[in-house]
Amino acid sequence: MLDSKIPEGPLADKWTSHKNNINLVNPANKRLIDVIVVGTGLAGSSAAASLAEMGYNVKAFCFQDSPRRAHSIAAQGGINAAKNYQNDGDSVHRLFYDTIKGGDYRSREGNVHRLAEVSTSIIDQCVAQGVPFAREYGGLLDNRSFGGVQVSRTFYAKGQTGQQLLLGAYSALSRQISKGKVEMFTRHEMMDVVMVDGKCRGIIARNLVTGELERHAAHAVVLASGGYGNVFFLSTNAMGSNVSASWKAHKKGAFMANPCFTQIHPTCIPVSGEHQSKLTLMSESLRNDGRIWVPAKKEDAEAIRKGTKQAVEIAEGDRDYYLERRYPAFGNLVPRDVASRAAKERCDAGFGVNETGEAVFLDYASAIQRYGKTEGNIRGLKDPSLAEITALGKQVVKAKYGNLFDMYKQIAADDPYETPMKIYPAVHYTMGGLWVDYNLMTSVPGLYAAGEANFSDHGANRLGASALMQGLADGYFVLPYTIGDYLSQDIRTGEISSDSPEFAVAEKEVKERISHLINNNGTKPVDDFHRRLGRIMWNECGMSRSADGLKKAIEDIRALRDEFWADVRVPGTDDGFNPELDKAGRVADFLELGELMCKDALERDESCGGHFREEFQTPEGEALRDDDQFAFVSNWEFTGDPKESKLHKEELKFENIELKQRSYK
Repeated sequence: MLDSKIPEGPLADKWTSHKNNINLVNPANKRLIDVIVVGTGLAGSSAAASLAEMGYNVKAFCFQDSPRRAHSIAAQGGINAAKNYQNDGDSVHRLFYDTIKGGDYRSREGNVHRLAEVSTSIIDQCVAQGVPFAREYGGLLDNRSFGGVQVSRTFYAKGQTGQQLLLGAYSALSRQISKGKVEMFTRHEMMDVVMVDGKCRGIIARNLVTGELERHAAHAVVLASGGYGNVFFLSTNAMGSNVSASWKAHKKGAFMANPCFTQIHPTCIPVSGEHQSKLTLMSESLRNDGRIWVPAKKEDAEAIRKGTKQAVEIAEGDRDYYLERRYPAFGNLVPRDVASRAAKERCDAGFGVNETGEAVFLDYASAIQRYGKTEGNIRGLKDPSLAEITALGKQVVKAKYGNLFDMYKQIAADDPYETPMKIYPAVHYTMGGLWVDYNLMTSVPGLYAAGEANFSDHGANRLGASALMQGLADGYFVLPYTIGDYLSQDIRTGEISSDSPEFAVAEKEVKERISHLINNNGTKPVDDFHRRLGRIMWNECGMSRSADGLKKAIEDIRALRDEFWADVRVPGTDDGFNPELDKAGRVADFLELGELMCKDALERDESCGGHFREEFQTPEGEALRDDDQFAFVSNWEFTGDPKESKLHKEELKFENIELKQRSYK
């Protein structure tokens, strides 16, 4: 039976009470304990640095050539925290409420409130590390608003927030590496977890340069290996991002929670062709000032698609600012799932504005004029011309979003200062992941999951700027406390040996899997299978799902998986650098995960957040939850084959927030 270990007592006191009563490991004993951290993004780097600072011996692993190349670096817009610098009514409770509501009431109250509590400490930690957050005139850290909220609580460093935060965490990690408390293994990929006497006691890793398999033992293992958005092939994730570490843990007993909860980001550069291998995110911060619209007349949309009419030629009265029309209270800053479905609806109805019909406009013309007039007033200009106002407005926009505008111009070959950007939803983040309890331990003793690798805080939809918050919260302020509760049992265990039979068996299984891939001698490259899987997932388990489509997808994925193992071709050898072999192993795991995602989506006969079943929607086309039947975390146990996975339900209890239909109107 799953035990979430949520503390008893009032919501606001749970975390403090838990910390006060948790088992501890004294400094002398910490030196006797080894911890492995897999992944060095924000969650992994902050966890490894914190645990080493506390005295534990840490081994950190990443498949990149440096922790600085973790995918966290790609986050652009900001990080949330309830500092209330703007004095606009924000608080820990409001951040908690917004996150629960934004996740469509499918997350734990206890976890989310803890996240809101520690959010303020995260900002202080990062400032102390030198993260160059933007500042306002008075010297306080500046904030901007993001989707799903009515306050300004998002701290940012231009459009490079993830990069700057990771540099802060990386500096903390590097300090511990130089002290010898963290042993860093770059260009290493975790191939399996090792169980000894029912506890996770280490991993099998592959040196991606030499091809050698290595055994690494520890008293506990932390997976901070990110999400699984690349199951869709086209996503905003780095191309190396994968599910393999989590999936290997799943096959060793760790439950996979809510796998169908995937986030489609509304603000991405549209797909440009069949051979594209990655999509590019445009920060949600752009929705803070930009206005989203499509032509109100189909003939205008058709003319734009044909190239016979330009966006600037569409009169203001002939534009449909559909988010402002449908959701007046939040406008362009509705949550991501709502904005994405609204864009899809308009494009499906024939109002799309690019050649494929799958794009809408993100327009900064009004923001440029608004900022230009304000700047003119600041400078004391009397009756400035339109050209002067426009020039001043562009300067302000450039200061706030310049790097994002430059990136768009380079990719789309269009100037967003002069003409609206074209955007369309794309796969971005996964709210599902390994099930963890309040201590961030999975259903496998001694195995923890942090950041996007776990399911814990976002429910069925993540609010923008909350991923960085969760990653750093887990690594800096949660795991360092909670892991001691488990490790306090190991102060007399002594060093864990990697010479045990369990390590030998795990290594042998990894070798056999690699050998099978290398010696398969099929006819089709790995990318062929990945691309076909992605197409199935996007069409049937993407922005909208149906029972019939999901059933078909499950059958198609099973057939594709059989074909993969029969006909995949992996060139090269297994005794050296071989990116195609690395890719093949990851795609094999995606082919199993994809089926489980569809199975989970088929099981959940409701719509909530990023999970939109076409059969369950309101008359206005919004997600229709069924709280009586589906207010639970779906936890899947691996039993030998994805189609035989067993469902375990963790019922969600709402004692502080009323369950009701989400409204952003």
